[in-house]
Amino acid sequence: MKLSVLDQSIWLAGASEDAAIRDTLDLAVHCEALGYHRFWVSEHHSLPTIVGTAPEILLAAMAARTQRIRLGSAGVMLPHYAALKVAEQFRVLEALAPGRIDLGVGRAPGADMRTALALNPNAHAAAESFPEQIQDLQAWLAGQPHRGIVAHPRAPAPSPEAPWARIPTVWVLGSSDYGARLAAHLGLPYAFAYFFMDGQGVEQALDLYRRLYRPSPRHPRPQATICVWALAADTDEEARFHALSRERWRLDRMHGRLGPLQPPDQIAQRGFTPEEWPTVDALRRKAFVGSAATVAEQLRRLADALALDELVINTWAYDPAVRRRSYALLAQAFEISQ
Repeated sequence: MKLSVLDQSIWLAGASEDAAIRDTLDLAVHCEALGYHRFWVSEHHSLPTIVGTAPEILLAAMAARTQRIRLGSAGVMLPHYAALKVAEQFRVLEALAPGRIDLGVGRAPGADMRTALALNPNAHAAAESFPEQIQDLQAWLAGQPHRGIVAHPRAPAPSPEAPWARIPTVWVLGSSDYGARLAAHLGLPYAFAYFFMDGQGVEQALDLYRRLYRPSPRHPRPQATICVWALAADTDEEARFHALSRERWRLDRMHGRLGPLQPPDQIAQRGFTPEEWPTVDALRRKAFVGSAATVAEQLRRLADALALDELVINTWAYDPAVRRRSYALLAQAFEISQ
């Protein structure tokens, strides 16, 4: 089983937003040392709490500080941009970290519609052109002339033994049937955002993807993963305590209250209202929270049920040391190594 990471650069109460960006860089180095396979970063805009707005810049900084781990976006929200510009950015990243770059692309705005229109006044039309954008992107990433244009810098000519070695790998991201069908049609890897809806629809999406998959030269077989939220600690009790921060955030988000992640001791003191407890109980029944043995067993069962050989882990905790400990405990439980 391969384990990978998705980090979203979470703003913590009492700290600055830019500290969250620097913490993401430190976490990438930490997870590489633990043996994680990939480290992906997200793109969100005008959303308090999640301050990762420019994955391509973060990836460049990570490339300078890592040597082995694959680096990628999860994802670039492609309708905001011209496909050529994205291809150029990721060809530069490929030059910085040869053979280690993933380009996950999504169709959703990753923001409210007012922000999406500020990023691209033609956002609605661009979203409808998402399949064509991906095909343009693939052509330019390969370094070949397309529409009379070449995306630079190009890598050395590929060898027959490794024709794709210096071309970023495109992934389609999604949390619905749309992304699964599109990835299958284009013959591309697919990542399902399990943590968006606590797994709702995952079986159907993966079944559609595998059943409808059309082999491509680079990807003759379907390749799927899911991103789950998980938090491990030395004991179940400790993990549940630190998970209070995200539980409070989920409750507040339902009522339109967004801000930095709060410390769990303050949440524990304040508690939850009688009206909130049913939602908290529902969240806990679906959560991957507990000791390393507890969480690892839950994740193994999920991976087996979905026939997956890789899981992407997203972890929020108010204390960065708690987050690092969680990733270390899961790496040990799954016996991953460099």
